[in-house]
Amino acid sequence: MRLRLLFAMMVALALTLTGGGFAVAAPTKCTSASKAKACKSAPTAAASKGKSASSAYAGKRQAGKKRAARPGRIANVKRTLAGRLAVAKKQAARARAADDPVTLRLDEHGQPRLSSSAFYVANQNTGEILLQKNARAVMPIASITKLMTAIVVLESGSNLHEMLTISDDDVDYLKGTHSRLGVGTRLTREDMLQLALMSSENRAASALSRHYPGGRAAFIEAMNAKARLIGMTDSHFYDSTGLTPRNVSSPRDLSRLVIAASGYSKIREFSTTEERYVYINGQPRRFGNTNGLVKSADWVISVSKTGYISEAGRCLVMQAWMQDQPLVIVLMDANGRNMRTVDAQRVRLWLEERPERLAATRREQQG
Repeated sequence: MRLRLLFAMMVALALTLTGGGFAVAAPTKCTSASKAKACKSAPTAAASKGKSASSAYAGKRQAGKKRAARPGRIANVKRTLAGRLAVAKKQAARARAADDPVTLRLDEHGQPRLSSSAFYVANQNTGEILLQKNARAVMPIASITKLMTAIVVLESGSNLHEMLTISDDDVDYLKGTHSRLGVGTRLTREDMLQLALMSSENRAASALSRHYPGGRAAFIEAMNAKARLIGMTDSHFYDSTGLTPRNVSSPRDLSRLVIAASGYSKIREFSTTEERYVYINGQPRRFGNTNGLVKSADWVISVSKTGYISEAGRCLVMQAWMQDQPLVIVLMDANGRNMRTVDAQRVRLWLEERPERLAATRREQQG
């Protein structure tokens, strides 16, 4: 009896120990077809647990990736919306500028309030000064310089059909301005002159001075000699482009430069051309006028030149006809990108508001 009981206890202990091992042991091979089918269709607890854990880990990893990618997608969407908003604001500003007329505001003396820090408006026929502020202030003139450049080129008698080549000496290393006239570009002297006046091409103006008889030094000397000859006592030139702030003048002096420039048909034509296509390396390139007023039906402009460097601000000089009278308009250091043209429009409105301002000068001239 005792042996049987001891044997039963040992069998029970063995079964207990063996049953505990089944949970972790690999499944045994099935010995029959029915058992094999049952074994194949029923995965072990360990395998099920492993697969479940693996699936859970993969899900967490994928979710982590989505969470990590979400800030990037949000940033991209924000950038896209910001870009679209900026474009919409620009379009709205252009629409307002097109729809809203330029408002004329007068100061306590009944003269138009202009944003330019210095200006000079005179009747060329009579010499009467209609508007002026800081007329003798000496300041950088930027690309207004190119009017004098054109005068010196035309007075040199050089062949306008001669081919000139842009070289590395014409590249702007002072201000780093961009140009579509790459090194090696070949154009006639006349083409260079037109691009310098119409589109304010700095490399064209530089090439014109470099190909002058006697070179660039002789060209600058001729510029200053011409300035003295026409009474520009407040002026001095150091280059042909205006990129250097050392090129200085006053509004009164620049009115004399505009009058002198108006005596050359090429300057009148080239400075007021709206646009032109020039073939460069076999490809047509469009060049437009830097003064948008030449396209306006409200203006009759005979001479035009814009200028800008940071030291000079936005500048504009013109010979414009109003009531059959040639007016010289000089606007210097305007406060804002488009304010030089806005100032010019305010001057025109001021004169149109009271036509007797110019009618009086006509009567004086006739008398």
